[in-house]
Amino acid sequence: MERDKNFILGVYEDEDVLMDAVVKIRKAGVKIHEVYSPFPVHGLDEVLGYKRSRLPIAAFLFGLLGTILALTMQFYMMKFDWPMIIGGKDFAAVPSFIPVTFEMTVLLAAFGMVGVFLISSNLKPWGQPKIFDLRITDDKHVLAIDLAVNANFGEEKLREVLKSADASEVNKKSFE
Repeated sequence: MERDKNFILGVYEDEDVLMDAVVKIRKAGVKIHEVYSPFPVHGLDEVLGYKRSRLPIAAFLFGLLGTILALTMQFYMMKFDWPMIIGGKDFAAVPSFIPVTFEMTVLLAAFGMVGVFLISSNLKPWGQPKIFDLRITDDKHVLAIDLAVNANFGEEKLREVLKSADASEVNKKSFE
């Protein structure tokens, strides 16, 4: 059995039942692959044990890069490329640099965050997404458990754990 190929899915209809189920299943020692939901469930990431995202750090660094690039570009243009005298100053008219600097900061922070998100989420144009259940876009919550990671439990034991955690359905899904 290969990893990330065979999954046991617990389908839940209510987010409160899902939250309780995640706690019960993790206490049983089962490693949860992922939980899919049609809308954000407050507190689910803490219950699953996810760490805080580092995306804001990337946004700050890309914004800082945008600020440095904007100021460097403007100073270079005003001093060497096309020198101008503005308000009696030869090249460093910093107040007039502020709008361009702000826009470049926002632009690079936005593009950088999108790029980092796409790379970290493994979202690429040629990739094939794993659709566990089509109902996750409507009204169902799906808890996926990888069989290879939890091989010591066995398929039947995992089905029992999900049923005892109040899953409305328990299904098996295989990917090629």
